[in-house]
Amino acid sequence: MTDPRVEEAAAAVFDRASFAPQVGVVLGSGLGRFADTLVGLVKIPFAEVPRLRAPRVAGHTGNLCFGGVGETSVACLQGRVHLYEGAGVDDVVFGCRLLAALGCRVVLLTNAAGGIGEGLCPGSLMLVIDHLNLTGSNPLVGGPNFVDLTRAYDAEVADAARAAARDSSIPLAEGVYAGLLGPSYETPAEIRMLRLLGAHAVGMSTVMETIALRALGVRVGAMSCIKTLGGGLSDAVLDHRDVQATARAAELSFVTVLTRWVARCGVIAEAHAP
Repeated sequence: MTDPRVEEAAAAVFDRASFAPQVGVVLGSGLGRFADTLVGLVKIPFAEVPRLRAPRVAGHTGNLCFGGVGETSVACLQGRVHLYEGAGVDDVVFGCRLLAALGCRVVLLTNAAGGIGEGLCPGSLMLVIDHLNLTGSNPLVGGPNFVDLTRAYDAEVADAARAAARDSSIPLAEGVYAGLLGPSYETPAEIRMLRLLGAHAVGMSTVMETIALRALGVRVGAMSCIKTLGGGLSDAVLDHRDVQATARAAELSFVTVLTRWVARCGVIAEAHAP
């Protein structure tokens, strides 16, 4: 089922940029640097795309970027909106639905997250292999319904991330991402609960986007950049400014792995082209 609002936005974008992107990327808090490395970069502010809501959180620039990584054409959301900003769930997933409408057959989601799992520390990269949707929301309410999320995170796309990290000689952990509403950070008791539920990282994004993309048949991969440890796991006071600072410190390794991951996913997208 097509959404006329998404079609309107896609038509406006195509009027500005004549790209046919294969891979979409969503860049989380403080992770926008990747977009600036795209070859032939074209930026369109969210505010200039019909119905695409601009983020209001520090670390989310709010640009739709087009360019290339090697032979792979890329459309990239430099930032996202969140439920905790007061955005509706349709606004939260609108950008990802737009990436699908623009032709992206694979979308890679990135986020800043709190580390819960053993061995994770600020600066670690974690491949998301499954998630817990604890936001209390779902973008499929009202239809389409009953989408199978057994393989929400595509196995072939995940293998491409492992290969990208291996080629970069950069450690890549793996785990389950718990998506919560926010905007407050979790209490120590909530972190203990999440550990019992099997989560390795916690954040305030990604799960809505994954569900919406899988409903459209788009292959999804996700990676967390661990910015802090969960509440009670260290003596540090949790602060969004520290999240951004850690993102800047981990920027080189993140961009290196993501660039190679995107290139490998371009091959996957081409192999599964309709």
